[in-house]
Amino acid sequence: MDKPVNNRAWFLVLPVLALVAFSAVIPLMTVVNYSVQDTFGNNQFFWNGLGWFQEVLDSDRIRAALGRQILFSAIILAIEIPLGIFVALNMPKRGFWASLCLVLMALPLLIPWNVVGTIWQVFGRVDIGLLGHTLAALGLDYNYVNDRLDAWATIIVMDVWHWTSLVALLCYAGLQSIPDAYYQAARIDQASRWAVFRFIELPKMSGVLLIAVLLRFMDSFMIYTEPFVVTGGGPGNATTFLSIDLVKTAIGQFDLGPAAAFSLIYFLVILLISWVFYTVMTAQKDAP
Repeated sequence: MDKPVNNRAWFLVLPVLALVAFSAVIPLMTVVNYSVQDTFGNNQFFWNGLGWFQEVLDSDRIRAALGRQILFSAIILAIEIPLGIFVALNMPKRGFWASLCLVLMALPLLIPWNVVGTIWQVFGRVDIGLLGHTLAALGLDYNYVNDRLDAWATIIVMDVWHWTSLVALLCYAGLQSIPDAYYQAARIDQASRWAVFRFIELPKMSGVLLIAVLLRFMDSFMIYTEPFVVTGGGPGNATTFLSIDLVKTAIGQFDLGPAAAFSLIYFLVILLISWVFYTVMTAQKDAP
């Protein structure tokens, strides 16, 4: 006979859920309201329908920003996921050195995003920055303020330095959950290192890898603070990603209607791509 389920714990969670729902629904409804209306000021609005959405979808500027955003997220995932797995595989499994590595890996994650941008802004300067001065001393013409390639390289290296630790720590947690019996069986079968990784470690890490991919995609696709602090979206529009373009539209130009429509489309794009990632990876995980 099945035991009765005690759901009284939900009464402790319901106030928090209600507060979160309230604080999320009000701003969302405000954005939806602005996205379908227009105004000439004095708090007088009139219906605009889907006009702002059509304007956003037809904007070449936003399409270019979307292309840059997709490229940036693809590069970040292609670098940080394999690098995080490699770091996790080579970290000590237990003892003092394991604890030290965990602390060192967690340090970049504790630094606020705006501080990370400021650090790399100073670090990359040719006059006073260690990185910029060293590259200039080596004869390399490095200037992230004026050169598009240098700006992209600086932002990518900055993001890899900041967030690879998250992937590594998640993968490390997945590796720690593997019973020693699997490794003992592999030694008995004289399996190669690649075979151990392919048939034991990688399948056992699939769950945390799914989380890592989703977290890193969503964060990289919404990145704003770090590139804004380092390059301000420049040189030109080279590093103007969707988030920076959205802020410029909403605050710089004060076009609340297009900005509201832009933000809703932005949210739906992130939701759609995250759902595709999740569906594909879970399908591969459940496949025989």
